[in-house]
Amino acid sequence: MSSRSIYVEILMNVPMEKIWKYTQSPELHERWDLRFSEINYLPVTNSSELQNFLYKTRIGFGIEIAGKGESKGESTSLDSKSSALRFWSDDKLSLIREGSGYWKYLQAGDSVRFITLYDYKVRFGLMGRCFDKLIFRPIMGWATAWSFDRLRRWLEHAQHPDSTLRQFIGYGLARSTLGFVWIWHGLIPKLIFNHPDELAMFTDAGINSELANLLVSTVGIIEIVFGLVVLCLWRWVAPLWATLIFMIIATIGVAVNSPQYLISAFNPVTLNVQLFTLAVIALILKRDLPTARSCLRKKPESERKSD
Repeated sequence: MSSRSIYVEILMNVPMEKIWKYTQSPELHERWDLRFSEINYLPVTNSSELQNFLYKTRIGFGIEIAGKGESKGESTSLDSKSSALRFWSDDKLSLIREGSGYWKYLQAGDSVRFITLYDYKVRFGLMGRCFDKLIFRPIMGWATAWSFDRLRRWLEHAQHPDSTLRQFIGYGLARSTLGFVWIWHGLIPKLIFNHPDELAMFTDAGINSELANLLVSTVGIIEIVFGLVVLCLWRWVAPLWATLIFMIIATIGVAVNSPQYLISAFNPVTLNVQLFTLAVIALILKRDLPTARSCLRKKPESERKSD
């Protein structure tokens, strides 16, 4: 294993045998692991043989990447289990050419340390290595850690992986749409086109035209920055609460200073209600959401010499 190897560790308050079952049974494994869409074990004639398997990963638009592998699990003691594997793909679309790694299950008091360490070689020469380093490997590390927490929540809290994934997608859509709307309304009507309605809402409040123009541009920049914060600081809930408060204030401000916009075809009331609702949905869905941050992503210094 190299310094680029992907390491993920999570602590589960679950019996070791149960974790073993949910990670070694293909029909259970494929349910929680974001990296695989399908895993099929091939027949084994005796217990001394390696377990060969086939896997598929759907990458969207009806495209699948297929590969093969072999694994061997063993119990080294009552407090320790391990499973070594090797995997490869002849699929021309697969960035991964071949790789290897292991899973470890270590008893730690009443909990179990569930650990993986793996590495792989890639195709497509220099371009493939650069893509792997900058994009693919970080995604694989995140997907592994997120999947481990997804499994933990399934075993500890009975959160089914299917509902967890739907919750994650719903949260992502709500937060992404919220960030997009903030950026759009800061950039398009305020900074690029300087729409007269934006200026009118300030002048209706008694602000002179020169200052109103400056405020429109300033607010536009603030909205763009705020939208980027919503998109980039994915788990920070403060922007969601700020959206709720600002939507209430903005709606009251329009009703008091520019009531004529309340009956217009495209009015701020419907926009503000939608943003308010999206923020509420995101706050609700964020509760008990799996996160890669639940995992240790670097091997403890005291254990690095063992590889």
